[in-house]
Amino acid sequence: MDLFNTPSTGSSSHLAPLAERVRPQTLDEVIGQTHLIYPDSPFLRSVESNRIPSMIFWGPPGIGKTTLARIVANSTQRPFRQLSAVSSGVKEVREVLRFAEGRPGTILFIDEIHRFNKAQQDSLLGSVERGRITLIGATTENPSFEVNAALLSRSQVFVLKPLSFEEVRQLLEYAIKKDEVLSQRDIELKEIDAIYRIAGGDARKSLTLLEIFVNTHPEDAKIVVTNDELMAAAQEHVALYDKSGEQHYDIISAFIKSVRGGDPNAAVYYLARMLDGGEDVKFIARRLIILAAEDIGNANPNALLLANACFQSVNVIGMPEARIILSQATTYLATSEKSNAAYMAINSAMKFVKENPAHPIPFHLRNAPTTMMKNMDYGKGYKYSHDYAGEQNHQEFLPEEISGTTFYQPKAVGNERKIREFLDRQWGEKYQ
Repeated sequence: MDLFNTPSTGSSSHLAPLAERVRPQTLDEVIGQTHLIYPDSPFLRSVESNRIPSMIFWGPPGIGKTTLARIVANSTQRPFRQLSAVSSGVKEVREVLRFAEGRPGTILFIDEIHRFNKAQQDSLLGSVERGRITLIGATTENPSFEVNAALLSRSQVFVLKPLSFEEVRQLLEYAIKKDEVLSQRDIELKEIDAIYRIAGGDARKSLTLLEIFVNTHPEDAKIVVTNDELMAAAQEHVALYDKSGEQHYDIISAFIKSVRGGDPNAAVYYLARMLDGGEDVKFIARRLIILAAEDIGNANPNALLLANACFQSVNVIGMPEARIILSQATTYLATSEKSNAAYMAINSAMKFVKENPAHPIPFHLRNAPTTMMKNMDYGKGYKYSHDYAGEQNHQEFLPEEISGTTFYQPKAVGNERKIREFLDRQWGEKYQ
């Protein structure tokens, strides 16, 4: 993409996808996001007054993040530059900043901003602070985790939502009426449940499915959109259209199961597949953190430390070097002793809490910051555990009604073998 493209003014080309041909050009044309765009809303006022803050659009794919950014630029008539964090880096950012030197308020739209590492995001800070650029970022990931705190504090986060069933119907009716191609066809939207079920509120997918269905009919035929016919016509196309999503979940599943199963060769193979396909390295690293706690746990406490260090490192380093860090963490976790005891413990405890009443906290364990509480026996009889080191069962910590219940059952592997020996000494028959 040309670094210095101006906002799209739409395309009536019959070769362009339907979603592009009917892309809204003004806020009045936007369908959905009524929580954000309504008469006299803060967002609308900021655009109309040309006093827009730097902002982050957060929401799932295909619901208008890029469209809103372009509309804001068109409405305010500001210089507009667009970058994709997948293919751009500090060099491209610097080129935009040089362009903006004599054009304060230039809007820089960064798609998938969560894919920028810390250094790349830091390179924007000075220009955002001075008002040299107005940043608009789009992300499908929680910006609290994926955008630097300093940059996030200078931006307003707007959450975008998938389209509702009725909004999808409005969108399809709008496309049939406005598009130069579809408006020439005889189309009846009899049923759209299948489109909504497949697309899940994704506007781009919804329009693509409609276009696929229309293209399966002769030009002079009357087209009646029904669930059964749409599913039949779209079956092969949907599989192709959603291939990236299916592969995303299948490969990460195979990757995690390979690490859990102790096969470093299969694990790095699937890691390579994900990296080659452009998977977000931070997504992979986050999954390794979860796996370290869920599948390795206290059998090797260092696993969680290394997985967390891996996440921090790839966040700073970025690709291509991040592949080395991910490979080290993956092979370490794959060849580590495994235990899901901590994972099973919290699942068991949460199930127990949901299914049983909230029993009173034993008085000897209660906090007693006031005289009244002390007079009510709060804290009375508590034994300071350091004074009873090595003494078995020196006091009960669970409520009396569930005394003796066990949730955590460490396995006889790795470090958990030592933990089990400690619990045997500490609590006796409960862990024997």
